[in-house]
Amino acid sequence: MRPAELIPQGLEIGAALAAAPLFLGWVNQCRAWLSNRRAPSPWLPYRNMRKLFAKDAVLAENASALFRAAPYIVFSTMVVAAGIIPSMGTRLPLVAASDAIALVGLLATARVFLSLAAMDVGTAFGTLGARREMMVGFLAEPALLMVIFVASLISATTALPAISEHLATQTLRLNPSLAFTAVAFTLVLLAENARIPVDNPATHLELTMIHEAMLIEYSARHLALMEWAAALRLFNYACIGFALFIPWGVAAGPIGPVALLLSIPVLTAKLACAGAGLAVIETLSAKLRVMRVPEFLATAFLFAVLGLLVHVLSRS
Repeated sequence: MRPAELIPQGLEIGAALAAAPLFLGWVNQCRAWLSNRRAPSPWLPYRNMRKLFAKDAVLAENASALFRAAPYIVFSTMVVAAGIIPSMGTRLPLVAASDAIALVGLLATARVFLSLAAMDVGTAFGTLGARREMMVGFLAEPALLMVIFVASLISATTALPAISEHLATQTLRLNPSLAFTAVAFTLVLLAENARIPVDNPATHLELTMIHEAMLIEYSARHLALMEWAAALRLFNYACIGFALFIPWGVAAGPIGPVALLLSIPVLTAKLACAGAGLAVIETLSAKLRVMRVPEFLATAFLFAVLGLLVHVLSRS
C-alpha cells in the first residue's frame, strides 16, 4: 500500500468509526419519535462510551485471557470489515481486495469470539445468549450468502466493489430478483444486529435478550468496545445493503481525499433514510418468541431463493 493510498483508506475507516455510533443514535431517536416518546440525543452513544472508557474495568475471577481479548478482537474485526466494504469508494486498497464471501466469514469470526467470551465466565445468562446468537447466525448466514450469490450472478463476480460498480452502471429500473433479495437482506440485517422482531436492544429482561445477555459481564473499556463494535456492525450491514441495492453516489476510479469527501453527503443521506426506515420497521413490529426466529430467518432464505429463481427464469 503506497503512502498516497493510506489517506483515502484511513479517511473511510475513520468516517465509519465516527458515523457508526451516530447512526445508532439516529435510529434510536427515530424510534422514540415514532413511539410518541421524548427522543434521546443522537449523540448519546458517544457520551455513554466516553463514560465507560473513563471507568475501571471489573473482571470475574475466573475470566480467561479470551474474555479479556474478545472485545479487542471483535472491535478490530468490525474495523477491518468497515475498510473492506465500499461505503465511500470502490478503488481503495482494502476495498479492491475484498470478496463478499470472505466478508461474511469475517463477520462470522466476530460472532464466534463474542459467543466464546460470553460462555467463558460460565454465567447462565451469558451462555444462554451465546447459544441463541449462534442459532441466529447459523440460520442467517445462508440467507446472506444467497443474497450475495444472486448479486454475483448478475455481476459475474463475488467482489463487492465490482458488484457495486456493475449495478451502478445499470439503467434505473425495478429488478424483481434484486427486489426479493432486498427483502431477504433486510430480514437478515434485523436478525444479525439484534433488532426487533428478533431481539430488543433496549430490553434488559434476561430471559428474552440475546445480544445484551452476552455483554452482561463486561464493564468499562471492554463494554465500550463491544458497544462500539455493535454500532459498527449495524453500520457495516447498512453499507453492504447500499453496495448491493443503492450503489449510486460512491466514488469510483482513482480515488483521492477530495473524491471521498464528496461522497460523504450521499452516504449521510443514505444512512438517514436507512435509519428512519429501520425505525419504522421496528416500531410496527412486535418481538418474536425465540422459537419463532427460525421461521423468520427461513422466510429470509426463501425470499433470497425466489430472487435467484426469478433471475434464472428471466435469463432463460
